[in-house]
Amino acid sequence: MVNRTNDARVPLIGIDRHRIATDGHGVTTLVGFFGCPLRCKYCLNNQCHDKKRQWQRLSPQALYNEVKQDELYFLATGGGITFGGGEPCLQSRFIKAFREICGEAWNITVETSLYVPQSHLRRLLNVVNTYIVDIKDLNPHIYSEYTCLNIDLLNTNLEWLVHHVKPENIFVRVPSIPKFNTPIDAEKTVEKLKNMGIINIERFNYIIPKKEK
Repeated sequence: MVNRTNDARVPLIGIDRHRIATDGHGVTTLVGFFGCPLRCKYCLNNQCHDKKRQWQRLSPQALYNEVKQDELYFLATGGGITFGGGEPCLQSRFIKAFREICGEAWNITVETSLYVPQSHLRRLLNVVNTYIVDIKDLNPHIYSEYTCLNIDLLNTNLEWLVHHVKPENIFVRVPSIPKFNTPIDAEKTVEKLKNMGIINIERFNYIIPKKEK
């Protein structure tokens, strides 16, 4: 039977090669998907919402053909592909098909908001090595004000992830966002994450894109 998933093309906003220690282990190539369920007030990748700014559409096989030139770097450093966006987990079938093509040697990372139907996360469970979670803030009011969405789906998926993925493979980013949360709010989020058993937590100050100031 023909595997049509390998031929299905999805929209991308770009590919960025030779990234080091920024979004995954070793040398990575960042693949950005188009489309995101969040509508963050200060979006770093507005092109993921603008259909006119799609880069091109690729199939899993075409993407592999594009990135395999860096396999020696991936194997030597423990690196691989980081899927971002946009929201990469919405393209779980694509990522699973890509894994079947590239094999098990490459590290696959997703940079995700976790704001997706849980079926996508289940599909990726034995596919993805590392999860980088962009948490925003775990205060329901702050989260809703910033993302324009209810926090319940994030909470449910975060709990699921903690119970199904080893803690060393989950990295959570907690920002201080001007006009939306304070360092005290961010610290409360950190404490909640620690109580859930999350050990890799990165605090940082959000830099507002110039056009948003």
